[in-house]
Amino acid sequence: MAFDSGQSEQISQINVTPLVDVMLVLLVIFMVTAPILQQGYPVELPKTEGSALTGEDEQLVVSLTRDGVIYLNDTQLSAGDLTMKLAAIRRLQPDRHVFLRADRSVQYGEVARVMEAVRASGLTRLGMVTEMPANR
Repeated sequence: MAFDSGQSEQISQINVTPLVDVMLVLLVIFMVTAPILQQGYPVELPKTEGSALTGEDEQLVVSLTRDGVIYLNDTQLSAGDLTMKLAAIRRLQPDRHVFLRADRSVQYGEVARVMEAVRASGLTRLGMVTEMPANR
């Protein structure tokens, strides 16, 4: 009979089997639930025959020259005509963006007058076009 001398080696390693089991169960749960979360509510979409959507529409650029002349893209307009034209565009596409290009020598009052004409049309998304400095 062999006697134990009391000196037993203790294993100092972590048992990772329960950790792996839990991770595999979580992986299976996520794999099953992910498609359900992405699908959302079942909806029957109407079937239509139509053409593909085109890209971004032509940008609306209002230009103000140093002489105070107002252009919508390439068409010369007065401030009142600009308001009427942009109001007509807003009725068809209410979320259009308008970009304002004003000459640096134009007085602030003239720029404010054109901005007011754009605002009076109902279009509220107005961006100012500038140039990058040459020394950058």
